[in-house]
Amino acid sequence: MIERRKSRKIKLGNTYIGGDSKITVQSMLSVPAENVEGNVAQAKALEAAGCEIIRLTVPNVEAVKTLAAVKEAVSVPIVADIHFDYKCALESVAAGVDKIRINPGNIGSEDRIKAVADACRLHNVPIRIGVNSGSLEKDLLAKYGSPTPEALCESALHHAALLEKFDFNDIVISIKSSNVQRMVAAYRKIATMCDYPLHLGVTEAGTEHMAMVKSAAGIGSLLLDGIGDTIRVSMTADPVKEVYAGYDILKATGIKTDCPQIVSCPTCGRTKINLIGLANEVEKRLQNCQKQITVAVMGCIVNGPGEAREADIGCAGGDGCGLIFRHGEVLKKVPENEIVDALMEEIEKL
Repeated sequence: MIERRKSRKIKLGNTYIGGDSKITVQSMLSVPAENVEGNVAQAKALEAAGCEIIRLTVPNVEAVKTLAAVKEAVSVPIVADIHFDYKCALESVAAGVDKIRINPGNIGSEDRIKAVADACRLHNVPIRIGVNSGSLEKDLLAKYGSPTPEALCESALHHAALLEKFDFNDIVISIKSSNVQRMVAAYRKIATMCDYPLHLGVTEAGTEHMAMVKSAAGIGSLLLDGIGDTIRVSMTADPVKEVYAGYDILKATGIKTDCPQIVSCPTCGRTKINLIGLANEVEKRLQNCQKQITVAVMGCIVNGPGEAREADIGCAGGDGCGLIFRHGEVLKKVPENEIVDALMEEIEKL
């Protein structure tokens, strides 16, 4: 059982981050900010995929129109990504955004920081402080020599202090790096230094395959430590794939349990069936299933049922045929082209 780090609970729209709330999966729109229709379409696709928080960039005040359109189109919370212009933050809050992502130290004088803090407090809009090893402050780079975990933590807490000065504490912190070891070390350190909710992610993680591997290693290890309240798997790919990957990590770590766990053997010389295709088809057919069961897909009818006796239900391939079994006990033998349908039929009975 994972003992989760105790963090404060923060509300954004109809969702919570931290405390006893579930770990949310989020992504970011990748359509140019001026393309209203494109952003709306992508936001709807993300919502349909199960994305629980959607972020979009607001590089200028004109982009607030896109923000408003996206906010109107979906029901999940919307986060405005602000870099240097505090007016974009103020306009986003006025447009009904659910959360702001900003580094207070980047927007200028203290009166600007106060203006953003006051607006967010008035409208109950939390702020995520996003520190990235690739954009660390020059003085911290000079102090530490490189974007070390200590430097990332100091930067995050410095930005948090700028908000705390104006009595603002609805803060979420992220301290991302493209280096998995540095990212993990930084989050483990910051977890002991504050009680703010933590947004986990390996930034600039690469293309779909490598991003999944890096994120599973980085995000997954932290989740197993009980660290993390919301996650994003950054990919150079369709954002919808980020959402699927996020949920896969939650499944793999045993945090997401309202779904089947699929186990399948890696094939061997005894395999007489298209096991790879069979396993992929079973996974696809169970994508929206919410039963808390273990489903086994095995390649050998001789050893398969016995090896997978701990599974609630499963199938094993033979030479042109397959067995359907439950807890290792064979239920029926079916032709190869009927294995998946027969398996699904038994799963419906569970």
